[in-house]
Amino acid sequence: MLTKFQIPAFGFLLALVFTSCATYYELNYEFNRYFESGDLESAQSAIKSNSRGLKKKTRFLYFANRGVVANMLGNYEASNVYLEKAYIYGEDYQRNYADIAASFLTNPNIIDYPGEDHEHLLLLYYKSLNYLHLNDHESALVECRRLNNRLNALSDKYRSDNKFRQDAFIHTLMGLIYDAGGDYNNAFIAYRNAYNIYQGDYSKFFNLTAPEQLKRDLLRTAYQTGFMEEVRFYEKEFGVTYQHSVPENGELVFFWNNGLGPVKDEWSVNFVTEEGDGGVVFVNDEYGWSFPFDFSGDDGEDKLTDLEIFRISMPKYVERTPRFSDGALKIESRKYPLELAEDVNAIAFKSLEQRILLELGKSLMRAALKKTVEEAVEEESEGWGFVVGLVNAATEKADTRNWQTIPHSILYTRIPLEAGNNEVVLQAGDGGQLLRNIESFSFEGSPGKTLFHAYQTLN
Repeated sequence: MLTKFQIPAFGFLLALVFTSCATYYELNYEFNRYFESGDLESAQSAIKSNSRGLKKKTRFLYFANRGVVANMLGNYEASNVYLEKAYIYGEDYQRNYADIAASFLTNPNIIDYPGEDHEHLLLLYYKSLNYLHLNDHESALVECRRLNNRLNALSDKYRSDNKFRQDAFIHTLMGLIYDAGGDYNNAFIAYRNAYNIYQGDYSKFFNLTAPEQLKRDLLRTAYQTGFMEEVRFYEKEFGVTYQHSVPENGELVFFWNNGLGPVKDEWSVNFVTEEGDGGVVFVNDEYGWSFPFDFSGDDGEDKLTDLEIFRISMPKYVERTPRFSDGALKIESRKYPLELAEDVNAIAFKSLEQRILLELGKSLMRAALKKTVEEAVEEESEGWGFVVGLVNAATEKADTRNWQTIPHSILYTRIPLEAGNNEVVLQAGDGGQLLRNIESFSFEGSPGKTLFHAYQTLN
């Protein structure tokens, strides 16, 4: 029975159990509600007034979200300031080993959130778009070089062929920027890298092959660079005969950031403990998982096998299916389909899948350490082990933090412009049928100039 001193602790910890269940999305509900409804001014006010967001643990996400909102409001210079802060934070991120150790007695949310690999790439994608909107191609090329460094680091980090380690769309973006600046040699190299990744990793992992626009740009830049052997190779590869032509009055490259990427939630899984050779084995028959832990040299094994059942919390992604799946640009009577270039949603799921066993191992270690502490406290002070058990239950939580204002997917196209003003309409629908006009834009055609524009539809 609880003593009169333990009863208040029980009440407090019971309340903690319920309040600690909120995900990162729920903790930022006001901002998310405004953002998803398209009320960007209110979303900006909500995030500015959220002093909790500037705390070190979630500073990356605070800056990243500020950057996206400013981008969508057309404040491109301010957007780059925030995105750069997020980028630098990710670059300078240092592991705090004291926090890591403490996380095994609480949960991983006390560790600074450094950002996922694909989130770091999207930071530079948005920065590049901002510079292109500002007609600053030189700065956009600087972001290209930084993107290339990030991609090389990602490739070095994951050497296995079964790991997502190359980003085809980012190479495509680099090619488009080099191309617009007349650097056809580097544009060709970037397009070729993108094509190879689409036909390799993207086809295998995401069932996504190279867009037709990429193939056309690859052939054109090979021709413009004088690589005629490569022109013949890709003519055969694509089953086409290349006819060189360049629009007289410039072009528009249009990015459609469609919908919103997934949010992290949590799920629970139970394990039973069995005695093993020199330790304990955590077993889950439903998923066919078996994880041995060596507790030789102490009495932790007895404490763990006495428990029999463990519950651990794990992160999972939840897709936010976009309203539209198909899009096109209409200019007068001509239509240009928008092609899927980056499935951000699928990449997020793949990134978590690649480290799920590591996350499981950490969660089981956390559960084991919590239980040994609980049993040790109970031996020293009868009844207080129960209170420690409540603390363990209250603090058992997955890390549900992620960048939740990025798009679900990115589509793009390139269209020729006429001299003077061009009225361009974005059409979108679902299931292959374009149902409605979403937005209209005006662009000035100019000889030899490539314009860039990005537009995001929310859920």
